[in-house]
Amino acid sequence: MRVSRVQAEENRQTVITVASRLFREHGFDGIGLKDLMEGAGLTQGAFYKQFTSKEDLAIQASKRALESASCRWTAAAIEHPEDPLGAVLDFYLSDGHRRERTDGCPIVALGSDVARHGAEVKAPFEAGIKAHLETLGRLISETQGEEFERKAMAILSMMVGALALSRAVNDSDLAHAFLDAAAKQIRDIASA
Repeated sequence: MRVSRVQAEENRQTVITVASRLFREHGFDGIGLKDLMEGAGLTQGAFYKQFTSKEDLAIQASKRALESASCRWTAAAIEHPEDPLGAVLDFYLSDGHRRERTDGCPIVALGSDVARHGAEVKAPFEAGIKAHLETLGRLISETQGEEFERKAMAILSMMVGALALSRAVNDSDLAHAFLDAAAKQIRDIASA
């Protein structure tokens, strides 16, 4: 049975969304095409009608995941205009975000996977990282003068590192300590 163009595009978007979540949970190589397609409610045979390769899907799913992450940062900042940086830190460096595997930060979830791939897979991550840096730069630029770009880089590095470390340990007190220490240091950096 043939699928209409509209339905085919809906199916493609569903696969990209599901893959963006499953890749964050399992890594690019930690899940096969059969399981990705089953997660989207489709057969494996439909995959090659929509994507040229698993790497093509990884690129599209990475774009989706990073766009979603950027939207979450923006939403947190908009909801708390009195302290937008604090709102982003409270969301990003929270225990809830630490426990998110499928919808959490794609930079943390897939950073080491991306490092082992080529330029095409790295490109959406680079764009997403730059978008995060721009957001952080805007949040601190009003008080930071010309140094805000370097501070934004340091802050993003600390946020990503703290979240990654908090996910790497079993001890929940230590995990929370990483998040809390980063939040405090970032606030100090931003206000200096």
